[in-house]
Amino acid sequence: MAERINRDTRGVYIIAATPFTDRGEIDHDSLLSLVDFYIGHGVTGLTILGMMGEANKMTGDERRAVIDTVLSRSGDLPVVVGVSDAGLANLTDLASYAMDKGAAGVMVAPSAGPAREDRIEGYFHAVCEALGPEVPVCFQDFPLATGLPVSPALIRRLSQERDQIVMLKHEDWPGLTKITQLRKQEEAAGVARLSILCGNGGLYLPQELQRGADGAMTGFAYPEALVQTVALHHAGRVDEAEDLFDRYIPILRHEQQPGFGLAVRKYVLMKRGAIASAATRAPGPKMSAVDAAETDRLMARLEARLKG
Repeated sequence: MAERINRDTRGVYIIAATPFTDRGEIDHDSLLSLVDFYIGHGVTGLTILGMMGEANKMTGDERRAVIDTVLSRSGDLPVVVGVSDAGLANLTDLASYAMDKGAAGVMVAPSAGPAREDRIEGYFHAVCEALGPEVPVCFQDFPLATGLPVSPALIRRLSQERDQIVMLKHEDWPGLTKITQLRKQEEAAGVARLSILCGNGGLYLPQELQRGADGAMTGFAYPEALVQTVALHHAGRVDEAEDLFDRYIPILRHEQQPGFGLAVRKYVLMKRGAIASAATRAPGPKMSAVDAAETDRLMARLEARLKG
């Protein structure tokens, strides 16, 4: 049984893509291969059924099938399951299924609605009540996707009042000041530590680590870049961590194109042998021949840069 996430969790919890066939069906063989690929590159854990995992395009049965496939392969590697849903009953049902199967925790984003903090606060209390105190929760703070800014004060208050909210997936942008504020709060007596793993493709990972983040919870077709950057930073080799990370910036930036980056990520994963097809589920972005050639060039330049 994998260790559950807690307030001291750190490392790289890679956001796993969901492989599809060219006909739009979940490719479970490629999903197994992808888990092996991530494990082979040294990730600390996996996060499945996130926004970039295209969970919103899946049926409930498909989500359960993805959980089954991943957990059948992950062994002792912790797996966090995204369970955000428009309906609280659907959310708690999927979370219960995931935890019963051996998940390390669940990830929940604020529900759609007015951008009022009292509403978001009430929602997370309702979620925690429904899940029960034994289910560790990662609070997904991604205002660019949800349209719901959340203050450090609210995140801290929820984490203090609900022991099971042990982790923040930090994806605010710009958000470095938020990390600083959250860590500053922990200097006060009685304030519990909160694990902070960062998203946004890792674009700002070196700076986020320097501000006090514990690692990354994001997707990138070169997971080893995230793993090695975090490991070097935790070893106190801060400049080396940033120097290594800088080599990947051109292709990482290319993969972070809004509305299109997932197609790039899946194409690179396919070229690296992790999955059989670069298909996204409709409606989703598709690579043209020009896009593919452009990405091939970036991959070749990265390879040369790493050898140099």
